Amino acid sequence: QVQLVESGGGLVQDGGSLRLSCVVSGRTFSRFAMGWFRQAPGKEREFVAGIKWGGGRTTYADSVQGRFSISRDNTENTVYLQMNSLKPEDTAVYYCATEGQPFGLGNSRIGWAYWGQGTQVTVSS
Repeated sequence: QVQLVESGGGLVQDGGSLRLSCVVSGRTFSRFAMGWFRQAPGKEREFVAGIKWGGGRTTYADSVQGRFSISRDNTENTVYLQMNSLKPEDTAVYYCATEGQPFGLGNSRIGWAYWGQGTQVTVSS
């Protein structure tokens, strides 16, 4: 009964910012790595960012390095994705995910077991 609920998506201008949130229930949140993925229409789902169980170490796709930042608040069972300097190519449905096994680094494209329903991010040209 692990559940993930994303929020914070919307329509922004080229160069703008958004912060996505994902609240997790049904497990001991801090013990599991968290990640963000995205999927544009007609494209495969791609890894965006991940954060180690408990926090600290983070991993980013090359396409968002330096612009996006993942963080987590273990007291609120929430993971965030701060997105700055947004570009039209960032337009996608963004999904949060958590790994199936505890104590992971959140730096892999496999092993993600539970997913949210997604939140739409649209960046205008």
